[in-house]
Amino acid sequence: MTVTLTIDCMGGDNGPSVTVPAAVNFVRLYPDAHLLLVGIETAIRAQLKKLRALDNPAFTIVPATEIVEMDDPVEVALRKKKDSSMRVALNRVKEGEAQACVSAGNTGALMAVSRYVLKTLPGIERPAIASALPNPAGYTTVLDLGANVDCEPHHLLQFAEMGHALVAALEGKERPTIGLLNIGEEVIKGNDTIKRAGELLRASTLNFRGNVEGNDIYKGTVDVIVCDGFVGNVALKTSEGLAQMLNGMIKEEFGRSWLTKLMALPALPVLMRFKKRVDHRRYNGAALLGLKGLVIKSHGSADAYAFEWAIKRGYDAVKNGVLERLARAMDENAGSLERAAGESGSRQSGGPLAGETPPGTASSSKA
Repeated sequence: MTVTLTIDCMGGDNGPSVTVPAAVNFVRLYPDAHLLLVGIETAIRAQLKKLRALDNPAFTIVPATEIVEMDDPVEVALRKKKDSSMRVALNRVKEGEAQACVSAGNTGALMAVSRYVLKTLPGIERPAIASALPNPAGYTTVLDLGANVDCEPHHLLQFAEMGHALVAALEGKERPTIGLLNIGEEVIKGNDTIKRAGELLRASTLNFRGNVEGNDIYKGTVDVIVCDGFVGNVALKTSEGLAQMLNGMIKEEFGRSWLTKLMALPALPVLMRFKKRVDHRRYNGAALLGLKGLVIKSHGSADAYAFEWAIKRGYDAVKNGVLERLARAMDENAGSLERAAGESGSRQSGGPLAGETPPGTASSSKA
């Protein structure tokens, strides 16, 4: 089966100078991939010519006349730049000409344009950004990583359902374990939103293991960790900064003198394996879940190696039927998700959750 992906070649901090080389290298490794390179045609052709890939049949150039800049407001991307590389790439997914879109563009714009073009799956109010982060045994999938700064309890339940479906599809786990990111494991901890989300998760059919803390992300305590986008994005950026610092410190320490450089030689294979495992570029590419189409968001500052990994995320998602699994999961759980949304809305407006005694109502025989 040929996997067809659209690449927003103009997105990100560096545009075609990063996205096109990444695409060229990717098709060398995955010959069953066909990439639609979307953007300013002359810029794309110049990069392909430079890389001697202009006549490669694995590529089709799709012209677009506008670029969504990294500092463009959402309204500009959505209403004014209708022939942007981002918009055209997403339209090709909507029209069935491609199975996924990969973009390093402005996150807010990508989320807004994706929602407008592709629409959300039934039962999903807000798409979420999900990515896999390393742990000793494999990966921990975390969502949301920045799409939704403020969430209500039922949104976190929806994220958990989507995370469950994603891990089940990519890793073959029938009942992935779910954790709710909190400041402690105890049920009584957290703000009202977290406590109510915990209640909804415990009442669901998901394999919910309760609250988890930040250090559990890298311990592999659970398969999926759910949080709002503010917390998730801070955790992600902190992790990337830590990885960069560790790599830098190790390099600095071994480079202090000729003696330390000599000592590094026998340890070099171990150091290289460590560097590879903590290289944040290998984890680039987050899925925008909850849409009627697959969208992969790359870091805007990604280099060619990192963007190549983002393309691979899209390729793997298509190969493993992630969209179909998500759609099926949302369809099967539509009723419970709607009830949770109703209960959450009622609670937010002062009403009780199902099974709770409303304030002012006698809960015993006393008058």
